[in-house]
Amino acid sequence: MLTVLIVSQILSWIVILGLGLALLALARQVGVLHVRLAPAGALLTGKGPVVGEAAPVLDVATIDGAPLSIGKARGRMQLLLFVSPHCPLCKDLIPIAKNFARAERLDIVFVGDDALDEQRAMIARLDMAGLPFVNGSIVGRTFHVDRLPHAVLIGDNGTLLSKGLVNSREHLESLVTAHELGVVSVQDYLANSKSKVA
Repeated sequence: MLTVLIVSQILSWIVILGLGLALLALARQVGVLHVRLAPAGALLTGKGPVVGEAAPVLDVATIDGAPLSIGKARGRMQLLLFVSPHCPLCKDLIPIAKNFARAERLDIVFVGDDALDEQRAMIARLDMAGLPFVNGSIVGRTFHVDRLPHAVLIGDNGTLLSKGLVNSREHLESLVTAHELGVVSVQDYLANSKSKVA
């Protein structure tokens, strides 16, 4: 009986050591994949105002009738987020964008082009009251927005810093990262780094 117990203990320790080695190998593979996979950034579209140049200046009114300037030099960066009550991704992204703007100290402006009652219902449902919301097609046409959700980051000096389709916090962060790296987009940065390595 004692022999069976000793053999089972030895087998148990062999299995535990094998699982530990397998866990270390798996952790290494996850690290390798993390290095190989490029971060996903906001998808840059080729249309509209050019990143790095002065952003179009627009004087518009919010949904509540307050005057608002878009693209003018100001003390903080301005994040325009184009949304719609009919866009399922927008409903998930709006709370994320509010937290992101607060953390990054950005002035966020929501922009839409739908029926006023639908916009007001979305504002109430997603707790957007008190945040500037512009409803109308002029801003979207000026920035050539054709798909949602779309974001535009304007610098405190009025320069268009970055833009693109976004659907996660990582995409929103890529707008700021692209500006900090001095590139048009994160994809542009990755393409340039790969060409330098090759």
